[in-house]
Amino acid sequence: MTFVSRWLPAITETPIRRTALGIAGLAVAGGALAAPAIAVDTPTPAMSPTSAAVTTDGRGVDMRDIDKGSPSKVLDYQYKAQENGYYCAPAATRIALTAQGHTPTQDEVAGRLGTTEAGTNSAEDTTRVLNTTGGKGYRTVAIPDPTVTPEQMDRLQVDIVHAIDGKRPVVMNIKGTGTDLDGMSHSYAGGHYLTVVGYDDHGRKVKIADPANPDQAEYWMSTIALANWAAERGYSA
Repeated sequence: MTFVSRWLPAITETPIRRTALGIAGLAVAGGALAAPAIAVDTPTPAMSPTSAAVTTDGRGVDMRDIDKGSPSKVLDYQYKAQENGYYCAPAATRIALTAQGHTPTQDEVAGRLGTTEAGTNSAEDTTRVLNTTGGKGYRTVAIPDPTVTPEQMDRLQVDIVHAIDGKRPVVMNIKGTGTDLDGMSHSYAGGHYLTVVGYDDHGRKVKIADPANPDQAEYWMSTIALANWAAERGYSA
């Protein structure tokens, strides 16, 4: 199957509007964020780039087999909004763990992640904590450059399908603005963590549990839009 035929249903999605990197771009007043409800996390320089070749995901999943599997799957999980402006990574990691039967507190997860008021360092931390707090089989995938390649989009699709089929929600580290399939924009100028809890259309669309705002706790997004949202960051899958 060609790249065009795999992605054509989603390729007309509203493009991502990129925003400034990192916490330095946020206004800070009196030691607190000037804008409420923005979940801040720092950039992720520590991860290794993904391979350009994505015929398989390294765990035996071939792109040619994606359309032969289940067209859609959504996991059961326990949603809880992040308890403060810098707990997005603990909240997103906890959401992923609840799908596997584990319900630590956000404070417990934050301690294991090393989360501070500056946020959580990278997806390397969420991968480590997922694998040592009841999850298993997670690894970190980086999207290190500001422009996402078709191969990285394919890789994200494969990783999401493989992880969700294995009952492992994917924890994404994103930044900037992403637009969901209903045309709603979700903006996190300083960075954010959220959780992919399901997929549709063989992984071309994903269901997101977003801990930032309980009024917009769930939404669907194209995998192309999600990949662009994670540019210069990465994910645990």
